[in-house]
Amino acid sequence: MPEHTHENAPTHHIQVAGVKIAYRRFGKPGASPLLLLNFFAANMDDWDPRITNGLAALREVIILDYPGVAGSGGQTPTTVPAMTNDLASFCNAINLKIFDVLGFSLGGMIAQQLALDHPDMVRRIILLGTGPRGGEGMTFTDLSIEDLDDPVALVLHAFFTPSQISQAAGHAYLERIQLRKANRDAGVARQAAISQLEAIREFGVIPSENRFAMLGKIQHPALVVHGNKDVVVMPINAFLLAQHLPNAQLMMYPEASHGAQSQHAEVFLEHARLFLN
Repeated sequence: MPEHTHENAPTHHIQVAGVKIAYRRFGKPGASPLLLLNFFAANMDDWDPRITNGLAALREVIILDYPGVAGSGGQTPTTVPAMTNDLASFCNAINLKIFDVLGFSLGGMIAQQLALDHPDMVRRIILLGTGPRGGEGMTFTDLSIEDLDDPVALVLHAFFTPSQISQAAGHAYLERIQLRKANRDAGVARQAAISQLEAIREFGVIPSENRFAMLGKIQHPALVVHGNKDVVVMPINAFLLAQHLPNAQLMMYPEASHGAQSQHAEVFLEHARLFLN
């Protein structure tokens, strides 16, 4: 069994280009490490322990706060490519050479950019609840920073569908993210969230030509996972990823929104295990 879990893994800090980055690493050593990239306005404690611990039973898991977010210092970049440059520098700083990457929502955008810009770093990619550059409805004009003022309502509305079974999964998720009691992460500052939203919206702008050319250059094996009723990133974007990534497979989970992997955790972990191995 891994020595540490999501609930008790120590928080480390490392200086990257003069900026303090907070991260945790735990799980089963030996196989290719798995770097987890977080969603909008999230810190390390917002990862679902059922997912992180399930993945940590397979391999070492690394989670982090992006620059300017929660326990990390510095400024939050306002573009996905700039975020990706910071991430690559972090990987070099902790001597992470070749690894798998899982990106959720904003993290999935960064994962795509990382595979494009630093292909030799990445072995395999898991993309959760995300879409391509210039995807459908990905400028998020309805998303407001004020939505973050009621995080419980936001999670239950955005991550889970109104159905009884999905709402029950949402409440269970909210309970699980409180399981870590000691040394919890700092909150996410409003300015960091504003910068992240600017980056997400820029990524969603449709290019004037060769709309999905970026995806054609990403040759890595990719697993695309999406909820069939995702109200944040429309499900058509999962099909676009699967269509235009040269080596992708798609899993669409039923009666699920943006938090599909948490609602269908057991199935997702099995799919991830099969894919990563």
